[in-house]
Amino acid sequence: MAKEKKNINEMSFLDHLEELRWLLVRSTIAVLIAAVGVFFVSDFIFDKVIFGPTDANFITYRSFCELSQYVGFKDSICVEKLDFVIQNTAMEGQVNIFIWICIAGGFIAAFPYILWELWKFIAPALYPKERKNAQLFIGVASILFFLGVLFGYFIVIPMSVNFFAGFQVSSVVKNEFNIDSYIGLVKTSVLASGLFFEMPIVIYFLTRLGLVTPMFLRKYWKWAVVIILVVAAIVTPPDVVSQIIVTLPMLAIYELSIALSKMVYRKRLKEEQSLQKNG
Repeated sequence: MAKEKKNINEMSFLDHLEELRWLLVRSTIAVLIAAVGVFFVSDFIFDKVIFGPTDANFITYRSFCELSQYVGFKDSICVEKLDFVIQNTAMEGQVNIFIWICIAGGFIAAFPYILWELWKFIAPALYPKERKNAQLFIGVASILFFLGVLFGYFIVIPMSVNFFAGFQVSSVVKNEFNIDSYIGLVKTSVLASGLFFEMPIVIYFLTRLGLVTPMFLRKYWKWAVVIILVVAAIVTPPDVVSQIIVTLPMLAIYELSIALSKMVYRKRLKEEQSLQKNG
């Protein structure tokens, strides 16, 4: 193991850049291969997935309606009709959107492989125990990412669509959304939610590096809550139930990040104390 560590340490900066270059090449190829897979099911992707939230019969709207009636809010968050039109105003608009959706879908599908490539890049510099932990984190990070993607798709997008479709400054104005605007909402909501759910993993490593402490996260907890509430208020209709549905998972992710930070921080303190005693 010492020999292996030595070899890693003896790698030049250019050697590391070469490894990083091949990491990016393989990851790009994986995304493109997955994008080809998305291409072959593009009809289903666009009709049922991308434009699914534009249908008032979408599963999220039906679930919210059932929840509203169950908690005694009657039909306060039921969606009976989404009155808007999505149109394309650029000659190349639909072609560009088709390409970008294939690439975005390829990135989502290939995300676990990209994490695997990142792990292979740093694994040679880790000890066997750390490698096992890294493999665990790849699995956990992938699960968190996909949970975030599902959260963005089934929660954030439908609520945003419902809000923007129903908002009017005057009955004279009709909603005719540009397809670029709608697709941008879909991509941003899904990818941003997926990456937001990676917060516990990011906080874990930042705490390991000593850049973040649980005390820091707890100190700014109120600010985090305010930001989360503001985001929830922006992407949801102005009713309590919808805002709670969006807010709770985001708060749970932040609390999980604090818990992981505490665990890592205590372990790091013990390691430092052990080194001081041995020294």
